[in-house]
Amino acid sequence: MNSDEAGDPLTYTYGSRSSLTSDREEDRKEIHIFKVKSADSDSNSNSKADDEISQDGLGSPIPPRTLYSLVFGPKVKFSNDAIATQYSVYDDPSVREAYYPIDTYENIHRFDTSFRWNWGEEKVLVRKMDLFIMLWTCVMFIALELDRANIKQALSDNFLGDLDMNTNDYNNGNIIFYCSFLLAELPSQLISKRLGPDRWIPTQIVLWSIVTIFQFFLKNKSSFYVTRALLGVLEGGFIPDVVLYLSYFYTGSELNLRFSFFWISNAVADIFAAFSAVGILKLGGRHGIAGWRYLFLIQGLITLIIGVFSYGMMPSGPTSTASWFRGRNGWFSERQEKIIVNRALRNDPSKGTMHNRQALTPKLLWKAICDYHLWPLYAIGICFMIPYTPPNAYLTLSLKDLGFSTIKTNLLVLPSIFLKMLNMLALTFFSEMVGEKTLVCMGSQFYVLPLLIALYVLSSSTSRWVLYTVSTLLVATPYAHPVQVGWNSQNSNSVRTRTVSASLYNISVQVGSILASFIYRADDAPRYRRGNRDLIAITCLSILLYIFTKIFYVRLNRKREILWNGLTEAEKKNCVENTSDEGNKRLDFRFLH
Repeated sequence: MNSDEAGDPLTYTYGSRSSLTSDREEDRKEIHIFKVKSADSDSNSNSKADDEISQDGLGSPIPPRTLYSLVFGPKVKFSNDAIATQYSVYDDPSVREAYYPIDTYENIHRFDTSFRWNWGEEKVLVRKMDLFIMLWTCVMFIALELDRANIKQALSDNFLGDLDMNTNDYNNGNIIFYCSFLLAELPSQLISKRLGPDRWIPTQIVLWSIVTIFQFFLKNKSSFYVTRALLGVLEGGFIPDVVLYLSYFYTGSELNLRFSFFWISNAVADIFAAFSAVGILKLGGRHGIAGWRYLFLIQGLITLIIGVFSYGMMPSGPTSTASWFRGRNGWFSERQEKIIVNRALRNDPSKGTMHNRQALTPKLLWKAICDYHLWPLYAIGICFMIPYTPPNAYLTLSLKDLGFSTIKTNLLVLPSIFLKMLNMLALTFFSEMVGEKTLVCMGSQFYVLPLLIALYVLSSSTSRWVLYTVSTLLVATPYAHPVQVGWNSQNSNSVRTRTVSASLYNISVQVGSILASFIYRADDAPRYRRGNRDLIAITCLSILLYIFTKIFYVRLNRKREILWNGLTEAEKKNCVENTSDEGNKRLDFRFLH
């Protein structure tokens, strides 16, 4: 949230009351240690019977994150026994009932507006969630990446020649995969919302692993196209499903950083795939079978095991972790369950507006699709990855064309993966530190632009190591996707919209991947100068889209602020309690940018 939105006592951002301050006296460089009364003091009172909530029982507000506060602001340190509970709509007796969860909300028995906890408890609990929830989510993403990206390792082992295909056929296979992936996004989200991510995600993994294993039997171009289509259909929707699932446990600001680790597991999968390919491809010739066939077989079996274990490793929510697989007492104590539920709802009360197995109606689906406030993010999703997608998809082929052997090619891919991980973490951390989305994400386009220009102007006689260095840096472009997924989720401001918007955003990314598949063509090989020229133009377009998005959200927030400030306190209260606007259409909501 922006500092100009913090002054109004009845201004809410994604459902939570603002805790920002504009007091420059607090921006001196020093250590602030907040200690308030124990978390146990208020935890036993009944929330709905209590009409007056004292702010003395709440934690000190977290200072705003801006570039100014990063450089000149205070270094804030909270004592472990200080109250962590932040001020929210539930602490205002005049409006809080308008934000209570619905009666069918699966965690309603742990909801308590008077419940308090301290920073020590929260830190321990978040680490515990990272261990049990986030870590396995990353393992499942590794399964996704292994089965959709091992085609790149297969390319280095004469995969195209064995199936009598060329690079255009390979492009067509990618287009089929991305189209299938795209078409499956929304249906997968609707199934996940009805069945629950804990049931649907493991089923997806098991099914696509079986298809991966059967790639062992590929005979020609047609069978290649069929398996790419099946993989796209079965893998489509996985990422939005996971975004929805993680929102049950984490707050909006925590998700941004977790998404970066989520996509780091993507890079971990690429590293594992490259190293394992070095060994597996050496099996080529055993029993007259090509190495790439062993690759699909072995990696498919690995992901199948992950899929089977996922049925046991994914609880439906924070209050349902007890099972025969996870233990009769579950992963969290009753107090920890209350902390998870109440901190999530205080951060975003809209999470209590639907049951986690409540299906979306066609009407609600259409309303979410027509939410034009998120369209700028969808436009960014189409364009932002295109500049470095073709160089990444063709990296192994390009290295082979430069004269490197199969083994060296797979090893030379590794530096770009490690560097991409570091760049992605740096971009995500910086975005969180300065409280800025648009400009930080736009920075990745300025990173890639000079590298594309270099790739375009370098002559054919350039040293292969220079071309390798440029290509490696290009493929390692800071990945803004984790930040943008969280950005899109927070700007949705309702479970209904978030369920669909996560799919629509990911669909836009897949559209970009499809378009990227048309840029490097066989008649432009091996340097792809025409393709690189087109990538330069698309990078410039992406920069303009980021600028437009920044202006769009700033103007929209400013317009709402003027309207809100023009209301009397009574009118504001009435607006909060009786408005027919939902989600990000509420007058008291402000968009992140």
